[in-house]
Amino acid sequence: MLSELSPDELEKFEAAMDSGEYTGSVKDLINLAHNLDNYGFYPEIDSEEALGRMYIQELDAIQVPEHLIDYIDYEAYGRDARINEGGHFAPGGYVFSYHGSFIERYNGIEDIPAEQRVFSMPKVPIREQMAA
Repeated sequence: MLSELSPDELEKFEAAMDSGEYTGSVKDLINLAHNLDNYGFYPEIDSEEALGRMYIQELDAIQVPEHLIDYIDYEAYGRDARINEGGHFAPGGYVFSYHGSFIERYNGIEDIPAEQRVFSMPKVPIREQMAA
């Protein structure tokens, strides 16, 4: 499944893994890969100040008159945004989850589609031993 992810999706997956959510088992990682749409990711955002600048200057999170733009505390705004979103600065950028929409699609090996199985064990019939 990971080989089917785009480079952007793979970067988001790595950042989500770094946040520590849904990483306790292989089952969790498989479900995380299935739920990447539930995560927001901003590459190269590596500090609260950069996050605040992006939200205010690029995403227009709040309207700031041009003559006041130099007086904004971007770090404080970014810190509040990170806290409110439960976001995380990962090596590749900033990641946060849209809470409440994570769906567990994988519960065990029986949920793996045949085309995604790496290997399968042959079924060997167990023969009853004959009394000698």
